[in-house]
Amino acid sequence: MYRIAIEKLMKWKQSKRRKPLIIEGARQVGKTWLMKEFGRQAYADTVYINFDSNSRMAELFASDLDTDRLIMGLELYADRKIDPDNSLLIFDEVQEVPRALASLKYFYENAPQYHIMCAGSLLGIALHQGTSFPVGKVDFLRLYPLSFKEFLMAVGKERFAKLLDEQDFQMISGFKQTYIDALKHYYFIGGMPEAVQSFAENKDFNEVREIQKRILAAYEQDFSKHAPIEIVLKIRMIWNSIPSQLAKENKKFIYGLVREGARAKEYETAIMWLSDCGLVHKVSRINAANIPLKAYEDLKAFKLFVADVGLLGCMAGLRPHTLLDGSELFTEFKGALTEQYVCQQLKTIDDLEVYYYTNDRGSCEIDFVVDTGERVVPVEVKAEINLKAKSLKTYREKFSPEISVRTSMADYKKEEGLVNLPLYAIDQIAEIN
Repeated sequence: MYRIAIEKLMKWKQSKRRKPLIIEGARQVGKTWLMKEFGRQAYADTVYINFDSNSRMAELFASDLDTDRLIMGLELYADRKIDPDNSLLIFDEVQEVPRALASLKYFYENAPQYHIMCAGSLLGIALHQGTSFPVGKVDFLRLYPLSFKEFLMAVGKERFAKLLDEQDFQMISGFKQTYIDALKHYYFIGGMPEAVQSFAENKDFNEVREIQKRILAAYEQDFSKHAPIEIVLKIRMIWNSIPSQLAKENKKFIYGLVREGARAKEYETAIMWLSDCGLVHKVSRINAANIPLKAYEDLKAFKLFVADVGLLGCMAGLRPHTLLDGSELFTEFKGALTEQYVCQQLKTIDDLEVYYYTNDRGSCEIDFVVDTGERVVPVEVKAEINLKAKSLKTYREKFSPEISVRTSMADYKKEEGLVNLPLYAIDQIAEIN
């Protein structure tokens, strides 16, 4: 299975300013596989250490964090020499030994010749709880489920993925049914590596659904096992409300759908926990469309999406036969799957800030507004081919964006600053001119 993140890791290895690398992301998005695969491709030797229930590592890092002493201990544990030029050191589930995270500062300052990367299924929470290491001493990489382009490559459609990168929209239009069929599959399967691999090998949608159920069950177990006991119930309530939140015409998060009379301050910590885990994407409203968008963020209004479109379909009880019913899948519960899909693809694009816009009266809503660093691009999401976009017209009259994007099942077309970008090509949004 190919992951675009491998290319980023290659750049990290070759960088003269390389620091220990922390890979963040939800459980089961493939962090361990990525680290091991990168080690196999790029190094003569990989020293893999899992810190979960590892008393030897807890003892090794419990005393002073002298890097020479730590390397000696790691060599004794691995039963071989660690060559700083040709060995990759992997610390997995590193949040289980916070002192190991703290040691990264000293490896960066005193032994930068060693190539070290770390990950953990709940590492995001450990980091946001202030686990001790100074910011600026480590690099970060966030890993998401497979994007649609990575999915195409995983199921043997590498040439179709390459065509998207080349933006040969004339050729793409000629083969659009292949893209539409693959997109239907992706809506159901999503991008969790185990689900994608199972489908690539067996083409069995029921088996995919069982894998998704297991992943969701593991997330539920994490709530009970790792979250502070006082917010476990609130985490569950927030998590279970997401399909109904997204089924609304206006997908703004409403606390009243979680529990009647619920207030924001009761649930803020639970939402933050889910976000730190990488299980949800919180997309905030902006009240004006100027650079930088963050300056116009409304912290009280937001949408919540889950990490993966396949998991959302599983949570909502979407059945495999829906795949066969024409375009029904794309309009399933008011286009929630389509908006979830677009959010998921936008999140995989580096250095892209993602928000949504509504005016104060609520009469104009733009599904997503992205900040590329150079310009602000509004994105109107349409589940099918209906291209009427009253809100986008209002937005354009008010803010005069250089480029506006309408993404749907319609073919690519550009006229007067408005780009019709097919849903299956939405990952090209930062590259369009």
